[in-house]
Amino acid sequence: MTGTTSDAGKSVLTAGICRWLRRRGVRVAPFKAQNMSNNSVVVAGPDGRGGEIGRAQAMQAAACGVAPDLRFNPVLLKPGSDRSSQVVLLGEAVDTVTAGNYRSIKPRLAETAYAALADLRAEYDAVICEGAGSPAEINLRDGDFVNMGLATAADLPAIVVGDIDRGGVFAALHGTIALLSDADQARIAGFVINKFRGSREILQPGLDMITKVTGRPVLGVLPWSPGIWLDGEDSLAYVGVLGRPGPPHGTDWLRVAVIRLPRISNATDAEALAAEPGVRVRLTTEPADLLDADLVVLPGSKATVDDLAWLRETGLAAAIEQHAGRGGPVLGICGGFQMLGRAIHDDVESRRGTVPGLGLLPVEVTFGKIKTVQTSMGYALGAPVAGYEIHHGYVSSADAPEPLLTYADGRPEGAVAATVSGTHWHGAFESDEFRRRFLVTAARQAGRAGWKPAPGTSFTSVREKGLDLLADLVEEHLDTAALWRLISDGAPAGLPVLPPGAP
Repeated sequence: MTGTTSDAGKSVLTAGICRWLRRRGVRVAPFKAQNMSNNSVVVAGPDGRGGEIGRAQAMQAAACGVAPDLRFNPVLLKPGSDRSSQVVLLGEAVDTVTAGNYRSIKPRLAETAYAALADLRAEYDAVICEGAGSPAEINLRDGDFVNMGLATAADLPAIVVGDIDRGGVFAALHGTIALLSDADQARIAGFVINKFRGSREILQPGLDMITKVTGRPVLGVLPWSPGIWLDGEDSLAYVGVLGRPGPPHGTDWLRVAVIRLPRISNATDAEALAAEPGVRVRLTTEPADLLDADLVVLPGSKATVDDLAWLRETGLAAAIEQHAGRGGPVLGICGGFQMLGRAIHDDVESRRGTVPGLGLLPVEVTFGKIKTVQTSMGYALGAPVAGYEIHHGYVSSADAPEPLLTYADGRPEGAVAATVSGTHWHGAFESDEFRRRFLVTAARQAGRAGWKPAPGTSFTSVREKGLDLLADLVEEHLDTAALWRLISDGAPAGLPVLPPGAP
């Protein structure tokens, strides 16, 4: 599954096809050779230790009805700046690379990715592979093992997905093929148009023409569906209001402002909050948006010290402090938790030494060389909680704060001071009862007495509903017979070559 752009819909279409195949009784797995994302999740490796994969691949695993596996995303690049990324190989952080030295480690990454895919193909009836970005990024074709390089190495057919909501979809589909080499073009077997609004009759002449000029069919047109809301992978997915807010169960809405940090990581934590009816979750970079917010959330960051400096430069730090000073609730998660403390001692990530924090929690954080990557279980507010941790920082000094959570073995985690709280745990708010109890407390602190939790809201059920809707759209709007032939037989022979081809 390739796309004309990032966020064209590759991840959700891959999930939909996976769920469709599962419904047919096919044992199916997802695969993305290399993912560039700071949205990751911790899964257990074969040795029992925790390792990271892209959050989207964990969502696709749920579509398949299988447990997440490190092989589903063997290479994960986590950007720490515009010029460097941490390399996570089969779940383990192994290096930090720049654009300059990335090329030197590509053969190792490719070998690992190809071996992982071979293992999965031997174990499953079908593996649905997702590319990254666009296959027509011609400056990156040499050494590529994610898009057409993977398709060539594993002898795979490819489908190009285009987002019609952005405009220019026919030019993008044609141009994507026309910039590929003859051999790569021979693997592009068809198109899917995504996020269509309007009359299919009006679109049909364009579908007929793109088929005529490329010699490849449009395998389906997926309509825009407001009910589709699944874990975002690309930063482009995180703008504006998250999810599809349902009406409040009580008389009040609860307004949540999530700071969209430049190096935001695991922004999916906020999606669990948005699963609750009557909770409007908005990502923002504007201090003014915090003025009428009930709850302010500082999410995770891949560059904590740099993002903390950005908060101060933009005036957001002052707005957060003012919100807390008025008695408004503030929540920090992982890097956001670290920013809320008195000081950060960082000789590892930013190498800035000691940096003052926002001073809203009575803790200090020190960055260690060993990265904590683990799943965690415990309790909070009298409810069971499950989550996962991905961080270099740890609480090195604290004035006996009240913990937000407690590990299953009784160890405290996180901190609470008045209306400000923080934790290193990601995914904690997917635990339904804890999420509801936390939001009830936040609503009371914000003066939203009319906000009431809707009984029975289940984050897992919300996700499952979205996956089933995707499979319904695949069955209704895609040529599933042609899709099955591609899975079984590969790309048809004799597909035409479009000029000019690869440079």
